[in-house]
Amino acid sequence: MSIRRIEPGPRMSQAAVHNGIAYLAGQVGAPGESVATQTTAVLAQIDRLLAEAGSDKSRILTATIWLADMADFAEMNSVWDVWVDKDNPPARATGEAKLATPDYKVEIIITAVC
Repeated sequence: MSIRRIEPGPRMSQAAVHNGIAYLAGQVGAPGESVATQTTAVLAQIDRLLAEAGSDKSRILTATIWLADMADFAEMNSVWDVWVDKDNPPARATGEAKLATPDYKVEIIITAVC
């Protein structure tokens, strides 16, 4: 079986597709923006990558969301709840983690069927 890599770089690809499953790298928004703004940007990137993989948000299996501060949970959810496919919500986990830089407030990792 072949592996298709989307937006490969020297360190990582933004997504890898294998056997009908798309595995997206953790997506982050512009450093320094609000949690809502970063979440909106991340979800737009996810939509774009899923489309390139031949999928969409209705086909997401799992979402892992990392927040730099769990105090931002409600703000992130206010954007997520508008975006997520209400008929096909994925399995989801949310946790707090120290992200790559202090300016990142949210990172989302997606696995979806193509």
